[in-house]
Amino acid sequence: MASVTLQGNAMNTNGDLPAVGSAAPDFSLVNGDLQDVRLADFSGRKRLLNIVPSLDTPTCAISTRKFNEYADEHSNTVVLIVSADLPFAQGRFCTGESLSNVVPLSMMRSRAFARDYGVLLTDGPLAGITARAVVVIDGDGTVLYTQLVPEIADEPDYEAALAALS
Repeated sequence: MASVTLQGNAMNTNGDLPAVGSAAPDFSLVNGDLQDVRLADFSGRKRLLNIVPSLDTPTCAISTRKFNEYADEHSNTVVLIVSADLPFAQGRFCTGESLSNVVPLSMMRSRAFARDYGVLLTDGPLAGITARAVVVIDGDGTVLYTQLVPEIADEPDYEAALAALS
């Protein structure tokens, strides 16, 4: 279990992020066409998981825009945006922001992803959705980098995450 804060108020996650060097847990999330998508669907490419509580918050929107810019110039990397938002809301956000280089994925059918990645908030006002985190995975499925952002309202460390992709 890890602790994060929301505007200084402590909350706990159900566990810890996968260890660097370990195999990334596979998952099944829902895309904009309501199809199940797995981590393995992107094998052979580097994967950056931008895990956010909801795209309907300023910090989540900023991080998604920044990672979209990176993905535009790096075709060997797929940026997966994981949130509890419904695929319809994710699609509206990405269309409205002209974000075509990220893949939004929803936890609408299950919280297994959040539990397996150790980011499920177990208490506080956001219990049941994810803490903010970044996980970088290589083409073979090995975890290269993780960051659990200590304050949910803060942005992740973009430089460190993008350096892990190099």
